[in-house]
Amino acid sequence: MDLDAVRTFVTAADAGQFQEAAAELRVTQQAVSKRIAALERALGVRLFIRAPRGAELTIDGQAFLPHARELLRAAERAVASVRTGRRPLRVDMLASRSAASGVMRAFHRAYPEIELDVVMLFGIDDAVAAIRSGAIDASFRAVTMPGRPLPDDVTAERVLDEPLQLLVGPAHKLAGARSVTVAQLAGHRIWMPGIVPGTEWATFYDDLVAEFGLTIEVTGPNFGSDALLDTIADTPALATFMGERTRLVWPEGHGLRRIPVTCPTPVYPHALLWRRDDPHPALATLRAYLATTAAGQDTAGTWTPSWAIPR
Repeated sequence: MDLDAVRTFVTAADAGQFQEAAAELRVTQQAVSKRIAALERALGVRLFIRAPRGAELTIDGQAFLPHARELLRAAERAVASVRTGRRPLRVDMLASRSAASGVMRAFHRAYPEIELDVVMLFGIDDAVAAIRSGAIDASFRAVTMPGRPLPDDVTAERVLDEPLQLLVGPAHKLAGARSVTVAQLAGHRIWMPGIVPGTEWATFYDDLVAEFGLTIEVTGPNFGSDALLDTIADTPALATFMGERTRLVWPEGHGLRRIPVTCPTPVYPHALLWRRDDPHPALATLRAYLATTAAGQDTAGTWTPSWAIPR
């Protein structure tokens, strides 16, 4: 249906005269008449009858008027939904308790006027495809993995270095340590059932194992973080890695301890991915905010895989 004709019909109905409708729409009276006639042909009914004081709605015109108004409102909403800066900024992250989630909550507090949509996609391939299609504006990932370059229309910037910590139960041999070196972890069983082969975080931990001779076990089903914490609390032989800014909560009776890892500190390099020609103005605001928060990060005494984006 021709929205110009629908808009002309509504304007003429409100004005009561084609001449006044033409003046409001800044077209000729003849153009108004042609648009109304075309709409009547499309609908198969008469919408107006000529009267001494102008144009009056027929019964069919009266029935169509509220629907015509709703058509115009729907068209306005449709345009607004994709107008630059009017739709929410859509950002992807791996998990709701991840470091990226904390960063985005802080960004929202700093810029409450920016509307956000947060989504959680699984792998980097899904995230890149969503960026390229416009389904999302940005994604937090660790890139680039060896042999997996980003498409030319997608770019990335390293925005957050997250030190790893060792999480142990109260009976673990290292539970009383204030910190542990990477060398001290050799021979200890580090259990991480959430590592999925082929993901960027699996590649990170593979390189960590190869670099320092650690033992990371991924056996058993992944029942989620609660089950992982229960097992670590109850099993003296197992520990796990956790990001310093990962927010997990466990019962007080678990007695779990986060222990800093040093000499060097393994750092997970979070990056922000986005499409080079994404026009959303809030994306630039987010990038500027992340650049400010990343400025004070110290890389001395840390380790990242060789494929991490340089700082």
